Amino acid sequence: MSALRETFLSIEIGGTKLQIVAGDAAANLVERRRFTVDPAQGGAGIRRQLEEALPALVTQWQPAAIGVGFGGPVDWKTGCICRSHQVAGWSDFPLGEWLHQLTNLPVSVENDSNAATLGEALRGAGVGLDPVFYFNMGSGVGGGLAVDRRIYHGARPGEAEFGHLRLDRAGAIVEDRCSGWAVDARIRALRQSEPASLLGRLIGDQTGGESRHLAAALSGGDAAARRILNEISGDLAFALSHAVHLFHPEVVVMGGGLSLVGEPLRAAVAAELDRFVMEAFKPCPPVRLAALGEDAVPVGALLLAQAIRAGQ
Repeated sequence: MSALRETFLSIEIGGTKLQIVAGDAAANLVERRRFTVDPAQGGAGIRRQLEEALPALVTQWQPAAIGVGFGGPVDWKTGCICRSHQVAGWSDFPLGEWLHQLTNLPVSVENDSNAATLGEALRGAGVGLDPVFYFNMGSGVGGGLAVDRRIYHGARPGEAEFGHLRLDRAGAIVEDRCSGWAVDARIRALRQSEPASLLGRLIGDQTGGESRHLAAALSGGDAAARRILNEISGDLAFALSHAVHLFHPEVVVMGGGLSLVGEPLRAAVAAELDRFVMEAFKPCPPVRLAALGEDAVPVGALLLAQAIRAGQ
């Protein structure tokens, strides 16, 4: 099979989502399979889903390799999972070896934020810039750094745990205040504190996913929504200033579900970042919204698969 026709598989394993994607040598996605994760079934349940789906996909696409983006700390050199913070049954599991035995293909396993970083650096909002710092805000908050078109790992396990940066000496971390779940909880509190606010009225009696109404409330000029946006952007910018001072990225890329708030959040983070970065490092790197959306991890994992195929 020629290089132009060569195909790869990528797998995204998260706390609520499982995706298997087939793609070509240019990291173009040609088929996607989505599965719902039942956390009660644990890691064993996700592995059963993979056992059922992968053989047919391997037969159909005859991939050269598999890349994986996993939602938790990973030993990227061995493909062994350290743990999942959301789904039980993954601690010390040799995922790379298990997938190799299942498919007889070379496998590369990375933390999902690292995979997304690679995708955005090589195919998304960071193309042509170096280094690229990426962070995502979903059920948790993660981050990654790409240097010279490669993931920067450092010592094992090798993730840039942006979500675990402390915001104060009491121990509050970025994830406590800026994850999707944390923002949802903050918005839910408006039912009691400010029920007449536009944001409070938009969420109604729903539970879960309240942050999806933030953009509409901001467009409507809601003061409560603006206050929440300012709190989020201030915390994110303060944490990002540490990444800027340490790594001097040429661009900061913002992804994950909460980034769907869009330009208001991006602009607020960029403005706040300027307050926290020392003059010698200004102008601050631009803050961009992720270009790949929900495909950042699958595209990054396809690039991982290509790299392991090439022996890199």
